[in-house]
Amino acid sequence: MIDKNLTEEDVKFRYISPAIEAKGWTKDSIFMEQRVKFTDGKINLHGNFVHREKPKFADYILYINKATPIAIIEAKDANHSVSHGLQQAMEYAKMLDVKFAFSSNGEGFAMHDFLTGEEQIFGLDEFPTRDELIARYKREINDGDGLTEKEEAVINQPFCTGQNIFPPRYYQRNAVNRTVDFIARGQDRVLLVMATGTGKTYTAFQIIWRLLKSGLNKKVLYLADRNILVDQSIQQDFRPLEKDIHKIDYSKDKDKPEELLAYKVYFALYQQLIGQNGAKNYEELFPNPEYFDLVIVDECHRGSAKDDSSWRTILDYFSSATHIGMTATPKETRYQSSISYFGEPVYTYSLKNGIDDGFLAPFKVINITTNIGDEWRPLKGQTDIYGNVIEDRIYNNSDYDYNIVIEDRHREVAEEITKYLKSTDRMAKTIVFCANEDHAELMRVALTNANADMCKNNPDYVVRITGSDEYGKGKLDYFISVSSKYPVIATTSKLLSTGVDCKMVKLIVLDQQIGSMTEFKQIIGRGTRLRPNEGKLSFSVMDFRNVTRLFADPDWDGPVEIDPNYPSQPSFCPVCGQSPCVCPPTEPKPCHVCGQIPCVCEQPPKQLKPVVDKDGCSVKVINKVVSVYDTNGKLLRTESITDYTKKNIVDTYATIETFTSRWKELKKKGEMAEMLKEVGIDLSALKHEQGMDDVDDFDFICHIAYGKKTLTRRERAEQVKKRDVFSKYGEMAQAVLVALLDKYMNEGISELENLSVLKNDPFRQIGSPATIAKLFGGKDGYLEAVNELKELIYNVA
Repeated sequence: MIDKNLTEEDVKFRYISPAIEAKGWTKDSIFMEQRVKFTDGKINLHGNFVHREKPKFADYILYINKATPIAIIEAKDANHSVSHGLQQAMEYAKMLDVKFAFSSNGEGFAMHDFLTGEEQIFGLDEFPTRDELIARYKREINDGDGLTEKEEAVINQPFCTGQNIFPPRYYQRNAVNRTVDFIARGQDRVLLVMATGTGKTYTAFQIIWRLLKSGLNKKVLYLADRNILVDQSIQQDFRPLEKDIHKIDYSKDKDKPEELLAYKVYFALYQQLIGQNGAKNYEELFPNPEYFDLVIVDECHRGSAKDDSSWRTILDYFSSATHIGMTATPKETRYQSSISYFGEPVYTYSLKNGIDDGFLAPFKVINITTNIGDEWRPLKGQTDIYGNVIEDRIYNNSDYDYNIVIEDRHREVAEEITKYLKSTDRMAKTIVFCANEDHAELMRVALTNANADMCKNNPDYVVRITGSDEYGKGKLDYFISVSSKYPVIATTSKLLSTGVDCKMVKLIVLDQQIGSMTEFKQIIGRGTRLRPNEGKLSFSVMDFRNVTRLFADPDWDGPVEIDPNYPSQPSFCPVCGQSPCVCPPTEPKPCHVCGQIPCVCEQPPKQLKPVVDKDGCSVKVINKVVSVYDTNGKLLRTESITDYTKKNIVDTYATIETFTSRWKELKKKGEMAEMLKEVGIDLSALKHEQGMDDVDDFDFICHIAYGKKTLTRRERAEQVKKRDVFSKYGEMAQAVLVALLDKYMNEGISELENLSVLKNDPFRQIGSPATIAKLFGGKDGYLEAVNELKELIYNVA
């Protein structure tokens, strides 16, 4: 029996580590790591406060090699049973995709085998050797069929490492290992689903690296539909393969067939391979359809797998190759399915997973309603700015900027965005998603006028970035750059909704109708990237069209749980009357005049949308709901941070008497502030927000939670000074206590509780900390005097 008083760390050091190291799992090799952090800890939002939970650690991870973990061990102290930590070990094993989970209390081991479902308990000296456990893994894997020769080759191939290449996070390693394993087993269609901001391109690079280096693949085609996706990938994640990479340019490559075939990895836009008017550039460039043995389809939700897509012809031409589809949002509709083409995802890491692990930024939602949001009807005979009579019907959010333009609405939206930025950060990168390109231009003008002071300093403070705006597209690289300040606000319609790596976006504004969950997830994904070093730990979504009702959709995988009273506005089909529509798909019909599909008749001039000026319709924000989250991820729809603080304190200390009693028990009063920080309450920040910086923590808590009148620190200190409480000490000791009171008065109770304060002025003028302590008969006497001083401070009524 081992000593029950030993801590978990003692048990690991004395018993568990020697037991597993004796079996070949040595810490000075690649086969074992201790205390491995594999999540960063979820970030919680409480009003304007940000709080990160503790990360997850594995006590031990055992490896076949650095690319392939095989087991996890969870340690507990000797007061627990051998198997007490097994459930936790199993939870972590599932996250890390390992096949054996162990727990130990120093007296023995408990094991769960995920390959067979069996569990067993055995002695401390019976832990399997490295060779035994790896042999067991190779024997039991694939339902007992064991590893193939190709699987062995790819398992033995390490990840690409280097000075500027970060090691894979646990889920990236899982995604790579799952993918290469499925390909090694002969699966030729693979779907990988990873949330925006979780490193899909990095994962794709490591997949390609290991498949090339292991010899399973020799020629790779990487397909995308936007130049920026290709260029970002080549310049960043794929840099270690730069000598083997070629970006296809049909106009140049068609005349250099021999040079074209000299590479291993080819990046191409679909448009370059398809060509104009149904041309098949891919056949001309690569006459052998079996030239590529691996094709990766980036952002595969955008149409590449559609049966009727022109892009599909490329996949069909290179059909003998393995096809990997990569997306954050697999698209599943009656007309298109990523899964029907690529199969069920081999690995999924969702937005919810990323936020729970602390790798993605959480967000709050600001839902804004205007006086015309639900309904606006023109007066009888009302005309627009062109003098045309406006159709007499009810207009709402689905009409504004689609069927009718309300000029004053642009001003009000721009002013609300500006008001938010002024209250937070004027330089926070912001994307405003608009109904169309015209609307994006109108919003650019409105935001420029609302931020004239900033635009005076730099006219690129607000820029329209859309597909047809060459100036705006030229500013895209600057907008997404972490180091570039400008542009700050980008108005867009579709261009920034997917695929663009917007690392520093802190505000996403929704001012367009979004009916597609895929598009909605992609847009939310523009803000999810974390940049802690640059101060980005969260972002906000400002919604002017009630688009965030989609959070209530069962298909949403984010951390949001909507208040049951939150109004839902499903879109009902005008034909079948159901939501979603269940009408059968209709085929396009020939024009009744020319008989063509599509019609080739001469079209009349495009009719202008009616435009209503401020005199015709004045717009005001009438309601604003800010959604924040508690520590359990529940949505607190209208709860303020003061309400949240009160609730947390009162839930713990039901009355002011119980709180006061607990306060007196604390040896260091600063501990209370630290305890509150653990649930996301920053007392100093909240006091500053309330204009109560000069109030003591005790008084502030009593005020917030129990409605008690506050005293300032100065008032408490002055009342202590009025009492004859220092006369028992000598003159110099009295001077020390008065100086301590002044420190408390100006900076707070923590200054009294910190011995290092004696190294600063005015105490340095009296003497060293040791000299000052002697004035009170030594260190214990000094600490006793400080505790007495604290009691006096808090005995003031």
